[in-house]
Amino acid sequence: MKKCLCFLMLLGLYSRAMAQDSTQVTTNFKDTVAVKPDTSYWQKSFSGGVNFNQASFSNWTGGGENSVALGAVVAARALYEKGKISWDNTADLQLGFVTQGSESRKAADQILINSVYGYKVAPKWDLFGSATFTSFFAPGYRYTGLAANETRFKISNFMAPGMLTFAWGAAYKPNDWFAIRFSPFAPRFTFLSDQGVRFREVNGVPVRDPNATVYGVEPGRSLRTEWLALQLQAALTRNLSENVSINAKYLMYANYQTLNAIDHRLDVILTAKINRYFSTTLSIIALFDKDFSESWQFQQTLGIGLVYNVSTFRKTDKK
Repeated sequence: MKKCLCFLMLLGLYSRAMAQDSTQVTTNFKDTVAVKPDTSYWQKSFSGGVNFNQASFSNWTGGGENSVALGAVVAARALYEKGKISWDNTADLQLGFVTQGSESRKAADQILINSVYGYKVAPKWDLFGSATFTSFFAPGYRYTGLAANETRFKISNFMAPGMLTFAWGAAYKPNDWFAIRFSPFAPRFTFLSDQGVRFREVNGVPVRDPNATVYGVEPGRSLRTEWLALQLQAALTRNLSENVSINAKYLMYANYQTLNAIDHRLDVILTAKINRYFSTTLSIIALFDKDFSESWQFQQTLGIGLVYNVSTFRKTDKK
């Protein structure tokens, strides 16, 4: 009996000691977790939408032609920030087609990818290097003003043209959603992978000509290089309200040898969220480039469709 009582007393003392040690270990563990640093330097966002429109007519006195339109829009961003270093990557992609009767035409087409590496030298100023790529996904055709025996005339294709621009300079970034960048040195490379898009105009009618210069690329060549040029970029990405966001980019490019032919491009995507699954997207592209056309070019698309959004960007106070 005495041995049993002694055993129980020892067991109780051992359990109490273990409980005290266990409490101490747990406390230390909590303290360790509390001071663990946050190493998530990446912020990412993705927005993808599919728009669909359809119209049909049967014995309709007002006239009309059956049509189906399908388009896709993707906007993605990945931003790395650690100390004085930043790396901002964006991609804006569009592709859409409209079918009327038995004919299908391209309604929207864009590839725009931008990558900017920056080093902070002052609270709102960075030194940076960037690369920008633009092109099209699919062949583009002209349908009006053609010869009598033609219904369409190819004028562009993937990498015809394709443009890759490198730039180095200084950037002003007053906040997380706006930046303006000036580059006194911005070499640009224009690619022409499809020689079949070369043409010239005769009395306003396009005529195929393998010896014509198109998009600034001379005959017999597939690459044009512009070494001495300056570039100005402005980028704005912001939520205007809980359900409305804007993504806008402006680019000015000037070759020092042809300052009378400065290129301008403006891209704006305005998205209004209807509910969790549907949104309205307005996309506008305005372009002036004398190597493409002597006049301003405009592309505008408006659609309602399915949308998917995901973002890990930290919320900041609006200023």
